[in-house]
Amino acid sequence: MFFEHQEYQTRCQKLLAQMADNSAALIPAASLVTRSRDTEYTFRQDSDFHYLCGFPEPNAWLVISNKDGCPSPMLICQEKDEQAEIWHGRRYGPEKAEQSFAVEQAFGLDDIEELLEEVLNGLDSIYFAQGHNAEADELVFSLLESLRNAPKQKRTAPSSIIDLRPLLHEMRLFKSEAEIAVMQKAADISVEAHIRAMNHAAPGIFEYQLEAEILHQFAYHGARSAAYNSIVGAGENACILHYTENTDKLNDGDLVLIDAGAEYQGYAADITRTFPVSGRFSEPQKILYQLVLDAQLAALNVIKPGVTLKAATDVAIEVITQGLIDLGILNGTLEENIKEQTYRAYFMHGLGHWLGLDVHDVGSYQHKGSERPLEPGMVLTVEPGIYISASSSVDDQWKRIGIRIEDNILITEQGYKNLTEKAPKSIEAIEALMSGNTSSDAKVVKDVSAAV
Repeated sequence: MFFEHQEYQTRCQKLLAQMADNSAALIPAASLVTRSRDTEYTFRQDSDFHYLCGFPEPNAWLVISNKDGCPSPMLICQEKDEQAEIWHGRRYGPEKAEQSFAVEQAFGLDDIEELLEEVLNGLDSIYFAQGHNAEADELVFSLLESLRNAPKQKRTAPSSIIDLRPLLHEMRLFKSEAEIAVMQKAADISVEAHIRAMNHAAPGIFEYQLEAEILHQFAYHGARSAAYNSIVGAGENACILHYTENTDKLNDGDLVLIDAGAEYQGYAADITRTFPVSGRFSEPQKILYQLVLDAQLAALNVIKPGVTLKAATDVAIEVITQGLIDLGILNGTLEENIKEQTYRAYFMHGLGHWLGLDVHDVGSYQHKGSERPLEPGMVLTVEPGIYISASSSVDDQWKRIGIRIEDNILITEQGYKNLTEKAPKSIEAIEALMSGNTSSDAKVVKDVSAAV
């Protein structure tokens, strides 16, 4: 149980208030996923299910209903089983689950078909994420067919199935104070992991050794899992956006790009820092790095409620494009290059994405047919980059350099709060940290434009 009962009750009530009369929402938990033969991946709860009740076990169902006489929220979970628990770990069971979680009643999974069929009988509609979980689809559609075929028993199936996701994902887009506190903790753990990696970087070690330092920091501070596969790319590997092999040796003179974030109590952090293996930027590295940092700070400078992510993206694109023109990497005017999107050869991804229970979190980027304006409670990443591979048609001094700088940004009433600002990112701060100059105030440099 990660939050107080009231947090989950508020979420369920908010969802229920948006549902049609005489309806129910059916939300299945995740199942164990086989890794190989008789071993499974570490269980990770379905994000929507986790959001609504926090129950941490597989193969469960949550039912939220306004049907007369139906307990809501209702949890259906695995029964206690002494032999199974000896082999696979303790279970709550229905009785303890009812006491421990914000549900009105809990029942055993052995009775799942009878329980759900009774809920479905006589409803006008159900809210269900069809296509998300194949086993859940099969069960629900089987029960609906059973009800359709029983008119003589005065049993009726709901006449409509409504996609639950638009309602639920809109709710998840706006973080509560409790969620923000957890996300700040995930960010703090991740910041320390990036600092640890900077302190351990040296020519001759391998990318996976830096990854190990990061994962150690995560787990030691209660984040048992990374929010996603960590990217540790040295040299030209940094030009591969989703590089996760992490097998190569760090060489003197290279930059290393680390994109890594902890998952804490289900919530993700997502930070990228790029720094020199030797602790000192070369002149070309310094020039390109400062250009990326300038682009990020310029984008952050416009971020506030009412501004769109596209507007911030356009600012970053303009800074990067003009900088590449000034360096002779691009030719022509700023207007020509932006119109023709020539910058995409070196900055080919978006500026950011929503962040929350999923690292690329849910929520629409459009609103009423237009770009969605930012609002307080949203959390997103801001992560411009420049990537110049060895095959690029540019001067050799720029080749094999990949740079990305990424922070986690909470939109506030006044502007924004940078949840990851303590991860060093100015050239001076990074070099001071890696040189061991911990007395310098440059170790932590706040965004000069931050509106907190």
